[in-house]
Amino acid sequence: MSELTSDLPPTAAPRIAPVAPLADRIAQGRGEVPADLVLKGGRVLDLIPGDLIESDVAICGDTIVGVYGQYQGRREVDVSGRILVPGFIDTHLHIESSLVTPQEFGRCVTPRGVTTAICDPHEIANVLGAEGIAYFQRASERVLMDIRVQISSCVPSTHMETAGARLEAADLLPLRGHASEIGLAEFMNFPGVLMRDPGVMAKLAAWQGQHIDGHAPLLRGNDLNGYISAGIRTEHEATSAEEGLEKLRKGMRVLIREGSVSKDMHALAPLLTERHAPYLCLCTDDRNPLDIAEHGHLDYMIRTLISLGCPPLAVYRAASLSAAEAFGLKDRGLIAPGKRADIAVIDTLEGCHAQMVLAGGVVADAAAFAARVPLAPVGRHSVKAPRLGPGDFRTGGNRVETPVIGILPGKIITEHLTYDIAPVDGDKQPDLSRDLMKIAVIERHGKNGNRATGFVKGFGLQRGAIASTVCHDHHNIAVVGADAGDMALAANRLGEIEGGFVVVEGGRVLAELALPVAGLMSLEPFERVRDDLVALRAAAASLGVVLEEPFLQLAFLALPVIPHLKITDMGMVDVDRFEIIP
Repeated sequence: MSELTSDLPPTAAPRIAPVAPLADRIAQGRGEVPADLVLKGGRVLDLIPGDLIESDVAICGDTIVGVYGQYQGRREVDVSGRILVPGFIDTHLHIESSLVTPQEFGRCVTPRGVTTAICDPHEIANVLGAEGIAYFQRASERVLMDIRVQISSCVPSTHMETAGARLEAADLLPLRGHASEIGLAEFMNFPGVLMRDPGVMAKLAAWQGQHIDGHAPLLRGNDLNGYISAGIRTEHEATSAEEGLEKLRKGMRVLIREGSVSKDMHALAPLLTERHAPYLCLCTDDRNPLDIAEHGHLDYMIRTLISLGCPPLAVYRAASLSAAEAFGLKDRGLIAPGKRADIAVIDTLEGCHAQMVLAGGVVADAAAFAARVPLAPVGRHSVKAPRLGPGDFRTGGNRVETPVIGILPGKIITEHLTYDIAPVDGDKQPDLSRDLMKIAVIERHGKNGNRATGFVKGFGLQRGAIASTVCHDHHNIAVVGADAGDMALAANRLGEIEGGFVVVEGGRVLAELALPVAGLMSLEPFERVRDDLVALRAAAASLGVVLEEPFLQLAFLALPVIPHLKITDMGMVDVDRFEIIP
C-alpha cells in the first residue's frame, strides 16, 4: 500500500472524523467533486453475493459514499493486491477482562480489524455500581473504535455472593439514553427469569421491545422457551452444536465465542454455513492481551473457522453484517454507500491479517491513537479485605465426603465431583497426589468480611498459591493453593497492589500484575500487561499448574450462574439446585 497524495493534514482525531454534510456526501458519491479519501486498486468483498470485486472505495468524512466505480480523492491510498472487508464486530465482551482500560483495549484490537465492540461493563459495575457503567460510557466518547455499552442487567449475578454494589431497575434507568447504549446486557440470572423474581421482572419490563442479551448455559426445552419469551434475543453460552442449533431454531442469534477460557469455536463451527450465517455472530467474551498477541482476536477466529472448513463468506458475514443486523446497527456491516467507513484492508480471506484499518473513516495508526483525549481512572483503592493468616483458610466439618469443583479446560462449565477428604485436627488438607487443592473466596469490598473455602481439582498445583481479584462477577479475592501460609500471603499482597494477579511460593512473591482500576484493569500499556502475563504464566507453571490460562480459569470458578459447582464468599454453590451447599 502507498499514499498517492500526501499534501493533506494528518489523520483526524478519533471521534472527530467529520460527519459530512448531507450535500457533500451526495456530491462525492456522484463523483461531482473529489472524495475526502479514496482507497484504490483493492478488491472489495461484497457480503451480499459473496463476490470479490476490484473497485475504488470513496469515503466522505466517516461515511462510505462510493463503490463499484472509479473515484478521485483529495487523499488517495493505493491498496492494490489487498482485500477490503467490513470492520469486525465483537458482539459480546467484557473489556475489563482484557485487563486494560477501554482506550488501551481499542489500541490493542482495532489494528486487527475490530472496529465495533459491544461490551457489558458488569465487571466494574459489580465493584463500583452505576459509576462503573458511567465510566465506560465516558470512555466510549474517547476511543477510535466504536464501543457500544450495554446496561448491565445482573449486578450481582445472584443472591449467593457479595458484590461491591447492587443495581436494581431504578438504578439502571438513569443510565439509559447515552449515545453508546444498545440495550440490556446479558441476563445471567436465568433461574430468576424462569421463577419470575420481582427484581428480574422489573428490569425485563423496562427494556421490553429493545435489545436484551441472553446468557443461558445448557438451558433447553420448555425452560428455554420461557426464557426467550421474556424478550431475550441473543445467546453466547452455547457450548455444543446441538445446543446452538436448538437456540437458533427458537429464534435466538447465537454468538460463537472464543475467549481465553471459554473456547466454544470448534464445537460450534459445524453450524457456521452460508444458510445459518445470517443468524450467527462472533464474540470473545473474555480475552486477555497475551492471547491476543499470541493468537489474535476476531481475526484469529476468522482464520481458524475458515481452516476448519467454514465457507469464507459465512465467516465474514458472521464477523460483520450478521452482527450488525443482530444488534440493530444498520449503519455498518457492508462496504456500501451510506455505511460507516469501518474497513479492514487484509492480505487474504484465509489469512485475515490486517494491513490497514479504518474506523469511522479514521486510519487506525499511531497518530490517531496519540490524539485520544485521556480519561481519568476510577475505582482506585477498592480492595478492602482484612489481613489474613494461615488459620483463615481452614476447611472444617466432620463429613469425609467432600464436594469438589472439577475444572474442564477450555470451558467455564465445571463438574460437581465428590471425594473423600478426611479432616486432620479439624481441617481438611490439600491432597497433591489426587490434585485436590484448597480454594478460597474472600469478600474484598469492605461489606462483611465473608470468606469461604472448598476444594478444586484440575490445576495440577504442587506447591505455593495463586490469587486474583478478577473473580467473576462479584470480583472478590479468589485464591487456590497447596499451602495455607502462601494462600494468606497471596491474598494480602493483592490488597497492597490494589488488586490483580499474584503467584506465591515458600513465603515469597514470584510474579504479580497490579490492576488498580477497580482491581480489574491496569494503567499500563497493553504491551506491558502482555509481558507481565508471560511472567505470571511461567511462575504458575513452575508451581506445577497445567492450565494454559490459570487466572481467568480461577476467576470463573466463583461464578454461580454457570453449572455445575462453584464457590463464592458465601460458600460452595450447587448451581443446578441454585443453592449454597450447607
